[in-house]
Amino acid sequence: MTKARRLIRGLPALLAMPLPVAAGPAPILVPDVSQRDIEIKFSFTGAELLLFGAIIYPGGRLPTEPADIIVVLKGPSQSVKMITMREKSKIAGIWVNADSIKFRSAPSFYAIASSKPLSKLVDERTAAIYELGLNNLQLSPSSLSATTETARFAKGLNDLNGRTGLYVQSPGAVEITDGVLYRARLPLSARVVTGTYTAETFLIQKGRVVAAAVREIEVRKSGFERYVGQVAEHNGIAYGLVAIAMALVMGWAAGAIARRI
Repeated sequence: MTKARRLIRGLPALLAMPLPVAAGPAPILVPDVSQRDIEIKFSFTGAELLLFGAIIYPGGRLPTEPADIIVVLKGPSQSVKMITMREKSKIAGIWVNADSIKFRSAPSFYAIASSKPLSKLVDERTAAIYELGLNNLQLSPSSLSATTETARFAKGLNDLNGRTGLYVQSPGAVEITDGVLYRARLPLSARVVTGTYTAETFLIQKGRVVAAAVREIEVRKSGFERYVGQVAEHNGIAYGLVAIAMALVMGWAAGAIARRI
């Protein structure tokens, strides 16, 4: 049988094979935040941010399986200076610093909320890629320590920042209405540093991140606090001298009041 005849006889089988279906357009996230600019004043005790938005599906058709949302509010990285974590140990009845480890980078603030627990939304690999969850933050230890040792110190860092309100994890805090509108409230600690924060939104379908969007939030000092910060940054000597003078005056005034009582 010639080559041409073999091709002709195989043509019906080729025509009967299903053609590959092209992947359709992905959903689009339209996120926003309740405040784009946050001013830190003397009376600043923290804030609560509302992260909300809409999910636009191709053709306006909702998927058969409802999608889920994860929102992450992240502060500027502290990579400028090393973060040293020390472990205390009791020796001869005295607490002393024992082992320590340095991390090259860590977010100064990290808050995550999701429509379901993270373990039910994504696998460990996806969570690690997108840094979803406190256990998946890329802290970059400066030394080649053992994995178990690094994990122990990383857990200590997370616990410490969690107690001060700088690291927050809120599973189930994202509300989704009619499959297209979502919202979540995340607290902003009074201890936050100034800088550019990012509000990231991830759309999850069948364990995969199918869409993502980012909004930026500026946190800055205002009023007298801003002036003091600028002086401390640009003229450290003058700032130090004024601080010492104020301490001496306040000490003298406290002593004078105590003598009169």
